[in-house]
Amino acid sequence: MALNLTVKLHPVVLFQIIDSYERRNPDAQRVIGTLLGTSDKNGVEVTNCFCVPHNESEEEVAVELDFAKDMYDLHRKVNPQESIVGWWATGTGVTSHSALIHEYYSRESSNPVHITVDTTLQDTRMGIKAYVSVPMGITGKTMGCMFAPVSVEIACYDPETVGLNACQKTKTSVKRQAGIASDLTQIVEASQQMENMLDTILTYVDDVMSGSKTADNTFGRSLLDMVHSVPKMTPDEFEEMLNSNRKSKGIQR
Repeated sequence: MALNLTVKLHPVVLFQIIDSYERRNPDAQRVIGTLLGTSDKNGVEVTNCFCVPHNESEEEVAVELDFAKDMYDLHRKVNPQESIVGWWATGTGVTSHSALIHEYYSRESSNPVHITVDTTLQDTRMGIKAYVSVPMGITGKTMGCMFAPVSVEIACYDPETVGLNACQKTKTSVKRQAGIASDLTQIVEASQQMENMLDTILTYVDDVMSGSKTADNTFGRSLLDMVHSVPKMTPDEFEEMLNSNRKSKGIQR
């Protein structure tokens, strides 16, 4: 597998990993599980996962492979598009037993990825790393493998974005709770967020025009594409469209 691939990780996967870690046995040092999703030559997209029970000590590791197979079969009945793309583990990196576990997943997937999630928050943040197995050694001799890091990023579907925004509101709540806002409130919040982003863009453009900041060609092309994607309409046409949508959806103040 190429080392320039990108692993796209969906938030629901992280929630499931954290939940499995919180529910672990008291004597368990870490938790492992199977990653589900899709893959192509450009990268891997992880959209689901499940925990796999295992026992681990300094000398050996035992994974309940029958449980992993049964769980995967159940997931395939619900979502046949998802296949095994690798495995995950909590912790800060690979361990001496990671190669043994990875060997099993290499039989289930042609090029599995390995993701580690630091649930201990060592650096005051949840570190997320992705690896692929790369063969090493001398041709014709005993070959080994090593874990090489690859790029990992968070990817969200629109419903996941809504859920994440709702979760973020609990950070400022004393009870750590947040209710579902009305449609009009969501429109107001989205408008305020868009206004803040426009202010950021205008500040950047002003800095480039004044010479205090160097222009970024990639950002400039993205900005041009964004401007061209905005439909041309008069203020009256925009207000009519907004009012029409409010009436059709029954938005109440």
